[in-house]
Amino acid sequence: MHRTIFTTPVVNTLLRGFSVAFLKLTGWKVEGSLPPQATKSVFIAAPHTSNWDLPYTLMVAFALRLNPYWMGKHTIFKAPFGPLMRWLGGIAVNREQANNLVAASAQAIRDADGPLQLIVPPEGTRSKTRYWKTGFYHIARTADVPIVMAYMDYAAKRSGLGPLFEPTGDIEADMNAIKAFYAPFKGKNAEQFESGPR
Repeated sequence: MHRTIFTTPVVNTLLRGFSVAFLKLTGWKVEGSLPPQATKSVFIAAPHTSNWDLPYTLMVAFALRLNPYWMGKHTIFKAPFGPLMRWLGGIAVNREQANNLVAASAQAIRDADGPLQLIVPPEGTRSKTRYWKTGFYHIARTADVPIVMAYMDYAAKRSGLGPLFEPTGDIEADMNAIKAFYAPFKGKNAEQFESGPR
């Protein structure tokens, strides 16, 4: 992956300043920090129930001085917004042609010269879904990096970084433990978020 965001210290400062100011003015609280051992990591982005999740997620990432990449449906990368989406760290994903996505993503994390946080929404869609996709889990396992349980709670207007999760290889038990962590959080369209066992 080619780093397209934070291209200069000035851009970095402007993005962070705008994000911190906007979140404060709108009543959002940013929590947590990235542990040193997670500079290369996979972020869970949940709950994911609204188009508003992306701009808020990016602003929280800028406020926390992260180096984010994120996956999005390939249709949002069409003109005229495609270049902007990529500049903001977006990676276009065609769900019908994503067979090698785990291996490619893991390799990109391993090959990165510096910090890289890959943000993946486990629901894979803003619509209501009962089962979470496990791509984030397999990417983290393949790249041998931790999972950061990042959250956004619209009800309490708080967002940030929760604890690290080290995959054990028991995917069913691990997914149930991860979803239990997210159970208290409310998405913008809370009725669309399923946080029960798989």
